[in-house]
Amino acid sequence: MRKAVILAVAAVLGAGLLAGCAEDSDTPAGSSSQGGGDDKGKITLTVGVFGAFGLKEAGLYDEYMKLNKNVVIQQTSIERNENYYPQLLTHLGTGSGLADIQAVEVNNIAEITATQADKLVDLGKTDGASKDAFLPWKWAQATNKDGKTVGLGTDIGPQGICYRKDLFAKAGLPTDREAVGKLWAGDWNKYLETGKQFKAKAPKGSAFVDSAAGVMNAINGSSAERFYDANGQIIYKTNPTVKQAFDTAAAFATEGLSGKLQQFTPAWDQGFSNGTFATVSCPAWMLGYIQDKAGDAGKDKWDVAQAPKPSNWGGSFLIVPEAGRNKAEAAKLAAWLTAPEQQAKLFEKRGSFPSASAAYALPSVSGAKHPYFANAPIGQIFSQAAQGIPVAPVGPKDLVIAQNLGDIGMLQVDQKGKSAKEGWDAAVKAIDNALDQ
Repeated sequence: MRKAVILAVAAVLGAGLLAGCAEDSDTPAGSSSQGGGDDKGKITLTVGVFGAFGLKEAGLYDEYMKLNKNVVIQQTSIERNENYYPQLLTHLGTGSGLADIQAVEVNNIAEITATQADKLVDLGKTDGASKDAFLPWKWAQATNKDGKTVGLGTDIGPQGICYRKDLFAKAGLPTDREAVGKLWAGDWNKYLETGKQFKAKAPKGSAFVDSAAGVMNAINGSSAERFYDANGQIIYKTNPTVKQAFDTAAAFATEGLSGKLQQFTPAWDQGFSNGTFATVSCPAWMLGYIQDKAGDAGKDKWDVAQAPKPSNWGGSFLIVPEAGRNKAEAAKLAAWLTAPEQQAKLFEKRGSFPSASAAYALPSVSGAKHPYFANAPIGQIFSQAAQGIPVAPVGPKDLVIAQNLGDIGMLQVDQKGKSAKEGWDAAVKAIDNALDQ
């Protein structure tokens, strides 16, 4: 994961972020700390988000205000989560400058849940918020050991494998998405072996995957235990699944199967359109990104199949600070925004995949197809992936660990020709230094 861009893009990936938004602002306009109501006596609810979060863009605020004539919703957005999140922690600490509802990215939810629960409303007790409507692992991520649920999930990032049908055909591989999925079903090593088959007849100038780091992130996202254990202890160095993920991904580099690109860079963007690589691990939110970067020339050349194992990349939550003057109304709005019906609308309009599994049977999700990807049944593909994602503990330094494994360790293997051991040792050293700070 890329430190600067992932926090600006993938951090809001869960929200399907593909563009920037409002200018940075420390204090939400009309926030509950400044009065909580407007001149007409209506209740003003403020929502603080990062990036183009999608709720406003999908028209959900307007719909809620039509249903609730006494409510006015105002949103403020800080473009980058790396700027937004430290401010959120500061405001929670002082109890001022907070919006009635605040967004939290998945890589920050563990710290919020563990250290800020006393400053947040228990949304699990809010009318309209049903634990049974959500994927169990998503609900668990924002629930502390005392059973208090401090956040309601908005979206998730179940992953598939996006692939170039034309490159597969030239390499003698099947192109039908079901047949492609069967090539590597159940085993990331089968994905590696498919890459070797591709390389044997690959069109000149094309690699099998975009980057080794992308493969590593996808493998780690499919593990039931990664960087932390259930007791909150950091275990990445001793957890064999993390080391295995690193070594497997490194093999894509050492076997010459990687395009050696760094994700969310101009070269990576260009790779989508010029055939630099044949496959990429892609969450639901990335489909729009690929379409944008590959352009009209890529239509019907790209398709999407199931990943070797269900994996997640991205997602966000809504929290309600106790310091707000309109806590009950804010909790009601948060529950409505994250209800299955609204999550289905957000998916339909913005591509943010629902964390509320109750939405998967709704026609706008179950019947969803993507015309750019040869009418791939994306609702079915990503629903199946979402329901198989394991419940994995998320720790407060997950992002730090993931960034250094990718940017320090795997990048050295992929771009500098270092061995897997050298890359791993460099990553461990960088992580230990970062955790000591």
